[in-house]
Amino acid sequence: MILTQLLLYPIKSVGGVAVAEAEVTGRGLRHDRRWLLVDGNNRFLTQRQHAGLALLALAPAHNGWLLTHRQRPDLLPLYIPFEATPARTLFATIWDDLVWAWRGPEVADEWLSDALGSEIRLVYMSDMVRRDVEPALNPEGQLVSFADGYPFLLIGEAALADLNQRLPAPLPMDRFRPNLVFAGGPAYDDDAWAEFAVGDVPFRAVRGCGRCVMTTIDQQTAAKDPHSEPLRTLATYRRTDGGTLFGQNVTGPGRGRLRVGDALTVLRRR
Repeated sequence: MILTQLLLYPIKSVGGVAVAEAEVTGRGLRHDRRWLLVDGNNRFLTQRQHAGLALLALAPAHNGWLLTHRQRPDLLPLYIPFEATPARTLFATIWDDLVWAWRGPEVADEWLSDALGSEIRLVYMSDMVRRDVEPALNPEGQLVSFADGYPFLLIGEAALADLNQRLPAPLPMDRFRPNLVFAGGPAYDDDAWAEFAVGDVPFRAVRGCGRCVMTTIDQQTAAKDPHSEPLRTLATYRRTDGGTLFGQNVTGPGRGRLRVGDALTVLRRR
């Protein structure tokens, strides 16, 4: 088995960036979901509430990212630095967590508010913030960025191929927004993994990822599937007490470096 894709999502719920290599940090891949969009009440926003976030695309730039809108050529690309400064701060709510955050540039708030048609603020998670993975499944005290709950999401290409054979029309991997994509092995074999390594970097597979309505949103057009696919099909064979599962929520060692093409090795099964 080998690692075939590495994906970052520098701004939560905005388009991903494929990279050839990435640094593992204490909160996930470096730069992954360190920025967050919040509404006028400082509550986090995702494609669940704002499908139009799928139309925002990121590309690497010098010491940061360029943000564009797929359907608004009138909006000039917006530069987003890798990190914010503590000049302006606020408390942001993400799920049940209240997180101290640094605000991004004012021009970013204006650009995003125009792009999405409502009051939007861009905020950043600094290294000084502690946000824990859910405690009951986190004996190592792992941290997480603005990701929903875990620092990494792993999906196998065989699982997507199996799903696509069952769907009316095949879907790309970007519907599921993984960080780590691998090839090799049977579909859903990772359900049984407890520990694995990518190259020499060890990881722990904590539990299957319960999927939500975001998987029904086309990541290029922001259109929602009228038949709620792939959730409808996944529910026929991947439904459990923990939700409709696809992919694995994963924690890591807090350090290391990953490269596309690295070998993936199962170290221990459940």
